[in-house]
Amino acid sequence: MKSYDVVDYGAPLRKVERPTPQPQGTEVLLRTLAAGVCHSDLHIHEGWYDLGGGKKLMAKDRGFLPPITMGHEIVGEVVAVGSEASGVKIGDKRLAHPWIGCGSCAVCRRGTEQLCLTPRFLGIHRPGGYADHVLVPHPRYLLDIGKLTPAQAAPYACSGITTYGALKRVGEALYREEPILVIGAGGLGLMCLTLLKALGGRGAVVADIDPKKRQAALAAGALAAVDAAAPDAAKQAQEAAEAPLAAAIDFVGASATARLGIDAIARGGKYVIVGLFGGDITLSLPFLPMRAITIQGSYVGSLAEIKELMALVGTGKVAPMPVSERPLDDANAVLEELRGGRITGRAVLRP
Repeated sequence: MKSYDVVDYGAPLRKVERPTPQPQGTEVLLRTLAAGVCHSDLHIHEGWYDLGGGKKLMAKDRGFLPPITMGHEIVGEVVAVGSEASGVKIGDKRLAHPWIGCGSCAVCRRGTEQLCLTPRFLGIHRPGGYADHVLVPHPRYLLDIGKLTPAQAAPYACSGITTYGALKRVGEALYREEPILVIGAGGLGLMCLTLLKALGGRGAVVADIDPKKRQAALAAGALAAVDAAAPDAAKQAQEAAEAPLAAAIDFVGASATARLGIDAIARGGKYVIVGLFGGDITLSLPFLPMRAITIQGSYVGSLAEIKELMALVGTGKVAPMPVSERPLDDANAVLEELRGGRITGRAVLRP
């Protein structure tokens, strides 16, 4: 099998040829049909996260050790199954839920494997979709893609479940009754707009520094789009909403966007941070109880949540996000385009 691997942090991915794995026990072997390229891949590739104040969290300290075959948004065709695997058959096209835990700890038993302290995430801890084959440990992590093409379905494994999970953290009671602020109009932000509409949300004002992405957000149904870099961006967002902003979902996760999100929400609102761009903020503590706001992190989503999401997608209410298909051999070029902010929607690799 062929893959493109991180062999040294920050270095170009290296093409590697190795024997195609054979599934054992409950394992299922997929022939990769599509693999989304995610901003998280940039952090894994670079090998560190910006903690602000000159501090870094090294990827190796999170268990991301080269060689790494990235790619956690995977759709593949079942080509072989282990002797104990059931529920799928050869030829099935399936979306792989990549956020796999140990399966036995208290966190996993609660159904939140994505928060497991000893994870087995596809494309991070286990080889992922930047390859022509992927080994999945159990059929329960494989979901039917219905009428979607592989390229359309792949982003739901991260972009989709991450935004769906963030909306769940906001809560239906808030997003159905009041507009929210979405910070960042990349793949996650655009996905959030489509899911919010499908879930009956009141709507969202979008903030982004890129005018092209703001236009894409408006085309995707945003109530308004403001320049996140404007000194009065929070005020602009509030005025554009024509109602209190119940929540802000930050898909960037930078110091400036955190300040924007916290400043823009109404009393009693929620600021949900998803993005990992990096940095830090200083908060005046008395304002937290005075404003009664909630600051919450949201990390992808659970297996149960992605099943809910794919059931919603299956109703036809979710408009597919814009995707551009590229050959797997373009993996290095696509990473650089994503790093430079030159991709709208989601780029998907196909072997």
